[in-house]
Order: sequence, then structure tokens, then C-alpha cells
Amino acid sequence: MNIKSSAINQEQLSFNQFKKEVLHDYKIAVISRECSYLGRREVLTGKAKFGIFGDGKEVPQLAMAKAFKKGDFRSGYYRDQTFMMAIGELTPQQFFAGLYAHPDIKADPMSGGRQMGGHFATHSLDENGQFKNLTEQYNSSSDISPTAGQMPRMLGIAYASKLFRNLSELKNPKFSNNGNEVSWGTIGNASTSEGIFFETINAAGVLQVPMVINVWDDDYGISVPAKYQTTKESISEILKGFQRDENSEGYEIFIVKGWDYPKLIDVYHKASKIAREEHVPVLIHVKDLTQPQGHSTSGSHERYKTNDRLIWEKQFDCIAKMREWIIDFELDGKENNTLKFVDSEEELIQIEKDAKKEVSQAKRDAWTAFLNPVKEEKIALFKTLEKLASKSSNKTFILKLMNELSSIQDLTRKDLLSTARKINVFVRNENFEEKKELQNWILAYLKNNQLKYSSHLYSQTNQKTANIAEVLPTYNIDDELVDGRIIIKDNFDVLFTKHQNVFIFGEDAGNIGDVNQGLVGLQDKYGKLRISDTGIREATIIGQGIGMAMRGLRPIAEIQYLDYLLYGLQILSDDLSTLHYRTVGKQKAPLIVRTRGHRLEGIWHSGSPMGAIVHLLRGMNILVPRNMTKAAGFYNTLLDCDEPALIVENLNGYRLKEKMPTNLGEFRTPIGVVETIKEGKDITVLSYGSTLKVVQDTINNLQQVDIDIELIDAQSLLPFDRNHDVVKSIQKTNRLIIIDEDVPGGASAYLLNEILENQNAYLYLDSKPSTLSAKQHRASYGTDGDYFSKPNEEDIFEAIYAMMHEVNPLKYKKLF
Repeated sequence: MNIKSSAINQEQLSFNQFKKEVLHDYKIAVISRECSYLGRREVLTGKAKFGIFGDGKEVPQLAMAKAFKKGDFRSGYYRDQTFMMAIGELTPQQFFAGLYAHPDIKADPMSGGRQMGGHFATHSLDENGQFKNLTEQYNSSSDISPTAGQMPRMLGIAYASKLFRNLSELKNPKFSNNGNEVSWGTIGNASTSEGIFFETINAAGVLQVPMVINVWDDDYGISVPAKYQTTKESISEILKGFQRDENSEGYEIFIVKGWDYPKLIDVYHKASKIAREEHVPVLIHVKDLTQPQGHSTSGSHERYKTNDRLIWEKQFDCIAKMREWIIDFELDGKENNTLKFVDSEEELIQIEKDAKKEVSQAKRDAWTAFLNPVKEEKIALFKTLEKLASKSSNKTFILKLMNELSSIQDLTRKDLLSTARKINVFVRNENFEEKKELQNWILAYLKNNQLKYSSHLYSQTNQKTANIAEVLPTYNIDDELVDGRIIIKDNFDVLFTKHQNVFIFGEDAGNIGDVNQGLVGLQDKYGKLRISDTGIREATIIGQGIGMAMRGLRPIAEIQYLDYLLYGLQILSDDLSTLHYRTVGKQKAPLIVRTRGHRLEGIWHSGSPMGAIVHLLRGMNILVPRNMTKAAGFYNTLLDCDEPALIVENLNGYRLKEKMPTNLGEFRTPIGVVETIKEGKDITVLSYGSTLKVVQDTINNLQQVDIDIELIDAQSLLPFDRNHDVVKSIQKTNRLIIIDEDVPGGASAYLLNEILENQNAYLYLDSKPSTLSAKQHRASYGTDGDYFSKPNEEDIFEAIYAMMHEVNPLKYKKLF
């Protein structure tokens, strides 16, 4: 076989260098495959809970790694272990540490045991939570499990390169080298059936960004063959319309067999060059791949593949084919010398033996490193338990639990803590020093280990939201009132001048200045890249922001209306809100999501699903300003922070009159702090957003019947009331009602739980706490539809009056 590899010509390597590189690649492929084989065994023997591996995809990942450069980003999925090994960011021991869920970020740098194995990440942040120099390292954004969920973020990472290249004021060697970085994405062929795949494909084609999408095609999606997944059974076939030509922009599309090592290297070299130099998106459809162990450890592929298919997979296994190519390779050298990679098959057999030995040792080392700390903790616990058992009247039961614990071969922290807590029950009626020692051990063990599994939901740096103090707006005495939209617009104007790395984009955000005129005229002033229109594509608007934020920019992604947020909720929930947590503080994306909602009439734009949002977006700040000055203050605060947030601007507030602050861009609305709008003595009323104004409109009517409410604006739902000011109010009024326009059991129930359970307000209540929310259905259309669907002035008056009737039925006679 006389093949001249393009790698020799293009990289000008000597043959010996090329030979060394090829054999090194082969060893990585074999190591990765062995990790997959042993990983499955570890799951089946019970040492690991679940396994999903990259076997069958090794060779194309080697080629991708050769084209991947420092500064580039990967946004992939759980088959990419070979790629991570090839760029030097994953060792076999780290592979197994992730499989065992080792809760130490040093042992498992991918996620500190928080994600199942196969979810890969590099560390973008240093020990202080600040960005490292991303251009000096290989970068992998942290994976998520939901299929195709990596696609929107991939778009944003690529879009950041476009901005770095086209805006000279962004030049920052820490984040980019003139926008030369490529966003590399990987996805399985079946997952291309997801809507967000097509949404991302379209958006990248429109934006023309340096993105290379790699489709690993093994003809199945778990057990379902391609004919049920994709029209024509080929993603590259149906995407032919995206192929660029001399008359129109689009994609460059390559199709290559996944077992053809030299061809793969050639294709990846070309794809990298096109994306990096021309800033054109590229699709590489890698076909004829296999999955030797099936989809995951949950099942066997023999159940759904034919015998012919299984035979074909053995014959066309990419490592087997690479092995054949290495053995058959011959190149004519000088003086009629024949150059070969190996003189005999024995050289490859030795590489395979060495690889298996290395992986086996890595597995043992990872298991020992995982188990030893728990064994040491067991020794410390047993010292306490032995002393305690000797003094307890329940010694027999305690020793029995200790013996059961000793018999557990693969010990976990759950085993230790569970046993200790059970023993604590046995000595509950006894009184000796060893009992206190056990209780101290339990409390300390809980506290120390809970952090291993719960830390970094939010920032722990000096830039966390809790550290930003309130700065009040200032005013001139004789200032006229203006529409709220003018305040938000003029504040954005100041922010775009003050922060060169701030961008805002969304549907109608650019040319017309958003549907409520909060950005009007700013595109003309700052350009189409800083204030830009997008297509109707909420999921990738969010992803665009995530990727940009991960690369040091400060994006504001605009979702036109609150109910449209549902299109992007999966990305917000599974990706953005978990990013800092799932990387144990090693990656962050301080994206601000801007939307507007509440109180608009009709089913579709009147929804206020705040309860759902609060529960699904833990890890983000959820902010609900009552007016545009408060909203502007939140934007000012967030740009000093490094946490993601959602701001829901009040739809009814854009044309309500407010005084224009004189310190635009400088005043700060505090996050997690409530505001008392009106002091009173009878009932504490908590509300937020547009409903707060309806409550305010009821105050005079309540005062006419001698009811004096204390009105509090929640301002932010996540976090809520850090200073516990609501319970301080309840200590005075002894009564509470929460009013919002979410469905029953939505945000009002969340707030009630916060106040009663976290603030212990039940201690001060003389009446049953109450909530008043919208009806269970979406709001009906029109004035009457709104009146009969959401809390109105009469509803609020009667609900508060009924509470006072219970207090003093003689003074507050029953209304009905």
C-alpha cells in the first residue's frame, strides 16, 4: 500500500517523526478503548453506577485533536474521551475517578464527581474564580447529558470569535488571538433529530461563525436505527442546502469514513483551516462508525443489531482498520528504501499490552484514591463508636451495626454517616461524654461532606451578588416625569459606553430598539454587533449568550416575552444554571437574560410562570423589578457581578411615569433585598412586579375601612430576602398575605415556604398566612378576561378584609 499522507507534506515532518506520531495515536486509541472495556466491567461489578463510553469513535477523535489548537473550545457530548486524552486533558486515572464519582476536583477535574463519567471540562477559572488565559490552553466547555444540549452553547463560543475579530476595542490576549479560535462541536447522528440541532445549524449559517460540527454516525440512536431518525438516513444529505457556493454564504460540508485515519487527518486539517481563516461554519459527517459495547451499561446492543451488522462492526472497527493500515503502510524512500511504521505485528501487540497494563494500573490507583479517605474516616468513627458501645446499655445493637458496616467491602460515606445516625438513636436517652463525641462527629461529617456535593451553586468570589451594596438613584428637585422606557434606554446608553464588552441581542432588539423602545437609537450609536437583531430562535439566543459569557464577554440575551422563555428553558436549566455547580467553580457564564412580562391580556403573553422558573433555574438570580428604575439598577449591579441572572421587566412599566435619575449607570438595586414600600401595622403584604401596583391602588380603599397594611416588594425571587426583613415586619403585624399573578402553588407558595420555614415566621403569626394568586388557567383575553383571571383590586381588598374580619368580626363585618 503506497500512500503519501498529507500530514507529511503539510506539516513537513520527517518520516520518523510521522511514524512516532502515528504509533502514539494508536496507543491513545487502544488506551481509550481499554478504558471503555474496563469501565463497563466496573459498572457491572457495582463499583460504578453507570457508564457511557466513547468506544468505536476513537480514530476520528484523534484526527480532530490534531486540528484543535490552544485557545479553541470544545462543546461536545459523552463519547469524546479519546479526544480529551489526545489533547492531554484526561488521563486514564481521571477517567476512572469520574466513573467512581470521586468528589475531589483534583482527582476528577471534569466535575469533582458531580456528573457521571463521560462529561468533560477544562478549568477556565483560577483558584480565585477569575478567568485564566484561555488562549494558552486547550478548552472544553462542560458537557451536559440532554441530547443536542451542547449545540446552542457551541454557537455562542463561535460567535465570540467573530466579535473578537471584528471589534478592535475587545482585543484581549487573555480571551482571544484576533478571533482565530474555533468552536468544535460533537454530536451523535441520532441527536441531530433534536430541534435545537437544526436551530443551531441555521443560526450559525446566518451568523457565519468559525464552528466545526462533528457528527459521529454509527447508524443508531440507542436501539433505534437511522431510518427512523433522519430523512434519507443521512444528516449531510438533508443539509446539502446549507452548502455554500459562489453566490451565497453557508456551510462547508465534508463526509468521511470514521475508520480512514489518513483521510480523516486530511479532512480535519481542511475544516480547521476554513473555519479558522475564513470564519465559515463547517459540518463533518463522520460515517461508518461502530459502538462495540452498545449505547451504555444499561443494555446490550446484541438485542437490537442483526448478526450481519455485528460482524460488519468487528470488521470495520476504527481501531482494527487503523491497525491494518499501520501494518500495510509502505512508503518509497531514498535509494529505493521502503519506509514502514512497524517491521512486524509484534510491535503493535507490545503497544496493546503496554496500554492494557497502563489502564489496569490507572483503574486500581483511581479506586484506591477514592476508597482510602473513606477507610480513614471509618477508622476515626470506629474509635468513637467503640468507646461509646462500652458505656451504652444498647451495646449489642451498636456492635451489630458496627459489624454490618465492617462487612461492606466497597465502603461509601453514606454507609458511615447512616450507621452513625442510627447509633445516635440508640443512645438518645443516655448521657455520657462519648455520646456528645458521636454527635459532634455526625454534625462535622455532615457539614464537611455536604460541601463536596453542594458547593458553588453560586459564585464564591468577591464578585458575588451579595457583595454589591445598594446605591440609591439621585434626582434633581425640578426634574419632570418621563416614561419608564426612557430611563431603561438612557441607562443602557451609559452602560454601553462604560463597558466595551457588553452586548445585547434578541428578536427586534437592534433596528427598532426592542418592541418597547428600551434600546431605540442605540444600534445606530454602537453598531450592529453590539446591539443586534436575531432570528426567532430563543434556545440559541440563550446559547449565544452562554458561549460569549464563557469567553469573558458580558452578553445580555433578550427574550422578547416571558412566555417565550419556555423555548429556551431547557438550556437555561440544564446548562446555564448548573454550569458553575457542575464544574465545582471552574467555569462560569455570567449571562444576563432580559425579558418582559406580567399582566398583558390574553393567554400567550400574560403568563407569569415564576414558580416554575424559580424551581428550574436554581443557580441563577431571578429578578422581578416593579419599575424601570429598579430594572436599570439591576443591570448596573449585575455587570459588577459574575453570576447569571434573569430580569423580568414589567410590561406595564414602560409608559408609566418615573423621575429620571441623575446617576444613570451608577445606582445599584441590591439583589436578595426586599423593599418596604409602605409601613403599616395590621397586615404584611408581600408582592412583586406589576401586581405590586394593583396592591398599591388598593391602599386607599383599605385605609377608608381602617386597615393599615405594610407593603413589601420582593424585588428578587432568587435569592429572596437575605436580611429576613419580611419576618421583621410580621413580628409587628402578626399577619401575612402574599399576592402574585402566578398560578396557585407557584411563586406565592415558594415565597410562603421561604418565610415560614427559613425565616420561622410562624412563631409570630396570629392568623393563618394566606396567598392570593391568579386562577389555574392562563389569563383570558380582554379587560374582562384579565379581571376574572388575575388578582384585581376587589380581590385584594376582600382577601385582606377577610383576614381582618377574623381578627375583629365586630369592627370588620363579614362582606358576604
